[in-house]
Amino acid sequence: MTSPQPAETRTQGRSTQSATLAEIARAAGVSAPTVSKVLNGRADVAPATRSRVEELLRAHGYRRRRAEATRSPLIDLVFHELESAWAMEVIRGVENVARDAGLSVVLSESAGRLTPGRSWADQVAARRPHGVVLVLSGLDESQRALLTSRSIPFVVMDPAGDPGADVPSIGATNWQGGLAATRHLIELGHRRIGAISGPSRMMCSRARVDGYRAALETAGLPVDPELITAGDFHHEAGYRQGLALLRRPDRPTAVFAGNDLQALGLYEAARELGLRIPEDLSVVGFDDLPVARWVGPPLTTVRQPLTEMAEAAARLVLGLGRADGSAAATRVELATSLVVRSSTAAPASARAEASGDG
Repeated sequence: MTSPQPAETRTQGRSTQSATLAEIARAAGVSAPTVSKVLNGRADVAPATRSRVEELLRAHGYRRRRAEATRSPLIDLVFHELESAWAMEVIRGVENVARDAGLSVVLSESAGRLTPGRSWADQVAARRPHGVVLVLSGLDESQRALLTSRSIPFVVMDPAGDPGADVPSIGATNWQGGLAATRHLIELGHRRIGAISGPSRMMCSRARVDGYRAALETAGLPVDPELITAGDFHHEAGYRQGLALLRRPDRPTAVFAGNDLQALGLYEAARELGLRIPEDLSVVGFDDLPVARWVGPPLTTVRQPLTEMAEAAARLVLGLGRADGSAAATRVELATSLVVRSSTAAPASARAEASGDG
């Protein structure tokens, strides 16, 4: 006669052994109901006790069986910052998938930190959503262990750093996008091309600037470090760094702005200095937010398929939740593409030469 499966299991190597609340409770020196409270993310447990119980749960590879876990009809969507049109495109994509699956979306923000706080992880454990999508964020080891022990799958979209080989992630071809943006400017005849990067701690920002460098080097042009400035992907940084670049006596004739918001800040800096776009300065952004089509002149930019990336992340996290934990970690990169509009043209020197030749 086959004995029934325990409600909770722990994994050890390739074998699966039963583990009970009582075993964990005895080792932690607490009651079984206290262990149950920790498992359920209840707030009425002393921090020291919670930490001790969580450590034992991790040591035992303790994991709630998916068949027994009760999930809320939710997807948790976590941003490191939630204040721009960029975020709205991501929200739209996750909402599309959640709506089709009969789920709702819970929004969280980690106030600029690349890892949410511990209280967030406890709240997610208590909610038991179908999955978590983290945008430009990540999890520390204890948070990963907590979600794993509750069988809550998670996916990182556009990871800020290397998420680890075992963490599913969705990204875009940022290096290729930076290459395409800069190559476009080179083909127009620009030779002094500036760049306003995003935060150096973000992998997507470094990849875009690496693509910019590769395009210059491939064309046999020098990479001038004085023309590469550090921004933060916000409008104000584009304005501030744009003024610094455009006030140089040997100012660039074109700038790869790193993202659309910085490109809009650069537009403002150019107007303040009496420079016309594209007659005096060519500008390329990155993202292709809706506003890129509305500004004057419409912005040449690299389209990052944000909504599609968010939809892919949501579908992946739901798929992992249906896979009983057996699905392999997945990394996906969606293609970027150059969208040429009216903010780029040949530099004035090249136009003068062409006119003289005529």
